Amino acid sequence: MGWNSTLFADFGVVALADDGVYEWIRSAIGMSAGDPDDIIFLFFGDGSFRMADSSRDEVFSGRRHESQVMSSNDNNRLEKIRERIKEFPTGPGLYFMKDTDDIVLYIGKAKNLRSRVSSYFQPSSNLEASRGPHIVEMVNKVDHVDYLEAESEVDAMLKEARLIKDVRPLYNMDLMDDKTFPYLEITIREDFPGVYITRKPHERGTLLFGPFTNVSDLRGVLVELQKIFKFRTCNLDIRKDDPNRRFFRPCLLHNIHQCTAPCGARIEKDQYHKIIKDFVRFLRSKRSTILRELQQQMDEAAKSLRYEEAGMLRDRIRLIESLDSRGSVNEHVQPEAFASDPTEALVKLRDILQLPNQVRIIEGIDIANISGAEAVGSLVKFIDGRPFKNGYRRFKIKTVKGIDDYAMIAEVVRRRYKYALRGEELWPDLILIDGGLGHLHAAEAALKGMIVDAVASGEPVEMPHTKMASIAKREEDIYLQGSTQPLKLGAHSPVRKLLQYVRDEAHRFAQHYHHILRSKKMLNEG
Repeated sequence: MGWNSTLFADFGVVALADDGVYEWIRSAIGMSAGDPDDIIFLFFGDGSFRMADSSRDEVFSGRRHESQVMSSNDNNRLEKIRERIKEFPTGPGLYFMKDTDDIVLYIGKAKNLRSRVSSYFQPSSNLEASRGPHIVEMVNKVDHVDYLEAESEVDAMLKEARLIKDVRPLYNMDLMDDKTFPYLEITIREDFPGVYITRKPHERGTLLFGPFTNVSDLRGVLVELQKIFKFRTCNLDIRKDDPNRRFFRPCLLHNIHQCTAPCGARIEKDQYHKIIKDFVRFLRSKRSTILRELQQQMDEAAKSLRYEEAGMLRDRIRLIESLDSRGSVNEHVQPEAFASDPTEALVKLRDILQLPNQVRIIEGIDIANISGAEAVGSLVKFIDGRPFKNGYRRFKIKTVKGIDDYAMIAEVVRRRYKYALRGEELWPDLILIDGGLGHLHAAEAALKGMIVDAVASGEPVEMPHTKMASIAKREEDIYLQGSTQPLKLGAHSPVRKLLQYVRDEAHRFAQHYHHILRSKKMLNEG
């Protein structure tokens, strides 16, 4: 197709339009073939247009659609993206919409990556109607799309939630808060363990399954499984040596044969523990035996025209199968679910650091690399003892070659705190390094060197009030700035737990990003 070009002195502009688009607009506003051609189309950068007809002294407004009007640059960009999508796998995974600066604009999950991602860039698709104007705006900014394969749809869903919380893309509206997926928790160290659905598991003394992606199915299957195993789901404190148990009246669940009523001494501890062991074995197995029995019962009910019973058995089978729609506690980490109240820890930490004011801002730093390849640094920010995700930062190491964690920590410190040194950002109250005494000294030296250089060059300097510390793995020794001897805190110390939380979050954040970089590199090399 050629291009029409018309100059109108009154408007002082030149309007350019593809012939097909020109005819489409004329048709859309009710112009016929016999109407005059002395009109002007003014196209604007936001996708809108205005039309003026000098013979009728009228002005029309509208908005062009990507599939109807696009520049040659847009055509080239979209064609390049479409060619790239043809290489995508057809299995489950995550996709990352990125701009020209490689910044992630949007993260999504897909059952079929190629099909899902291509739907954003089909010439005939109307994204504004199907997915909203913010998605249209996002697609217009996309320069390229990357992907990360997942083992299953559940794996993709859980990874999507984690990455959205960490990366916080501009165009993701959901999953940005700290809400977590639920777990199935069994309090195995109690005399009579309970079984619960929870988003805030206990720190110790429990056995966890999940996280689960569908809480309503989880509630439904727990009801069905309680009918079979008759475990308790109440929050009573039931102890074997409590003599008053035999006077306690059990609840309705015991009367309808859905609980063995340990609260009322209706079952011995050993018997009850066998029930829990069988239940745990069932959760860990493929559950083929019970599913086969239920399938046979459903088939028999259907053959006997007992359709209501067959439908109930079908629903029960589906619920039990939904137990597989879960992730792994270790692989699909949800640190928000295990956070405790930091109030006591912050008060005691202020005393340990000998600060005049309350500790409010803590920043944790960690390094991740495999044999020196694709090394990255992470920085996490905690405010009042809780993660502040908007303050998280990642640093792709630029100046260090090979394996040198000390030099990498120094680089992150210099890149992060140059703004605070200029007075452009607030200093944290505590900088926590993941590592031992050597890692702490590297961070101290980097910060001291920054200050010396700034003073020597005559630059204005915002002197830090910040304290530094490090926490090493295994022994969990805590090193404070100015001391060579570790501070040893008990395993249940609230200060130690808070510092471990910051350290673990920095480590997880670095490792997660590092995993993505490694996956991307292998993908591109493949």
